Amino acid sequence: MKYMLLINAGELDLQDAPVGCEPEDWMRFDKEITDAGVVVASESLADLVTATRVQVANDGKRTVTDGPFAETREVLGGFYVIDVPDLDVALDWAAKCPGSRGGGSVDVRPIAEF
Repeated sequence: MKYMLLINAGELDLQDAPVGCEPEDWMRFDKEITDAGVVVASESLADLVTATRVQVANDGKRTVTDGPFAETREVLGGFYVIDVPDLDVALDWAAKCPGSRGGGSVDVRPIAEF
């Protein structure tokens, strides 16, 4: 079954990176999950503080908002799509992800297959 791991950065102050969330930790995790053969796709999103949101109202009017738009301080930083036997295994990978530390989180979402 395929799951998407959505990595939400909790703290954007790179000078005070959370313990276990340094570049070496990301490289180690990426190698481990890739070597396990479960990665379908993965990307880090460029510039965590830049995003553009588009919304279209019922009357067809388009609204564009610059910057990350969230009610919290979390910013989507990247994702992995993994193919694993079940949710428990997906949750294990999410817990190993450096993005789950230091105020960050990893949302685990099953991918619908039609």
